[in-house]
Amino acid sequence: MNKTPLIILTGPTAVGKTDLSIKLAKELNAQIISADSMQIYKHMDIGSAKVTPEEMDNVKHYLIDEVTPDYTFSVSEFQERADKYISEISEKGKKVLVTGGTGLYLNSLIYNMDFAKSDADNELREQLRIELEENGIEYMHNKLKELDNEASERIHKNNTKRVIRALEVALSGGKMNDFSNDLKFNEKYKPIIIVLNRDREHLYQRINKRVDIMMESGLIEEVKELLAMGYTKDMISMQGIGYKEIIKYLDGEYTLEEAVEIIKRDSRRYAKRQLTWFRRYEDAKWFDLDEYNNSEILKQDIVMHIEKML
Repeated sequence: MNKTPLIILTGPTAVGKTDLSIKLAKELNAQIISADSMQIYKHMDIGSAKVTPEEMDNVKHYLIDEVTPDYTFSVSEFQERADKYISEISEKGKKVLVTGGTGLYLNSLIYNMDFAKSDADNELREQLRIELEENGIEYMHNKLKELDNEASERIHKNNTKRVIRALEVALSGGKMNDFSNDLKFNEKYKPIIIVLNRDREHLYQRINKRVDIMMESGLIEEVKELLAMGYTKDMISMQGIGYKEIIKYLDGEYTLEEAVEIIKRDSRRYAKRQLTWFRRYEDAKWFDLDEYNNSEILKQDIVMHIEKML
């Protein structure tokens, strides 16, 4: 069976994935599938740092503006839609470039994760995914310990998939049985994983600057418009970093300065957790963007690595 190559370009928030992904897509005759859990939502542009039509530069993108903010979009649905788009892109004779930093979305393509066998409620799973991104795996493992101590002792805290599945079962009133199967690679795809990184202080500066730009670009107005359209703070989409803090500012829970600082802080923490997640990809090739003064040389180095792996 011939495996479809999946070029996966990932890295922490604000590292510089968007610009590079479009340059790579042009160089490689590829189309892009977004693996970003916020950019799938229509009307949520500023807070998600969504790629603009101008930035796309005629490169076809999938899974951006896919659903409205009141839609519960799960990892299993990402996997299902991405599989369909991968087939469509491949049939055109183009390469597939997956870009984004949502770890569970990437895992659903890299590994054999059969969500069809799970009767877990999609909304519960998505809430747990957001909680994981916001608080980290140690917090989630402790949460499991409180609900099902036996399962928490059996499941290592670094095994994210099992911890989340165990929480789904526990929160649905059940108990875990055998959960001993390790993750296996998806037999349909050949992942070529590229992780972008920067010096931590430089990355944090970029994150802080990005938040300032979001505020200047009208994040408060975007949130007000979303609320006026009937989308509420209880919706999963509105619980993303940047949106929930501005809602709390509008509700009088935070001052504007507090809201902005919390968005910056939580974005930095999220980036740190993303890097921890990506380090589990043993076959990934890492590129430190701070080592490159020339973006063209960086692009060519990545292209050389991809062509060697194809």
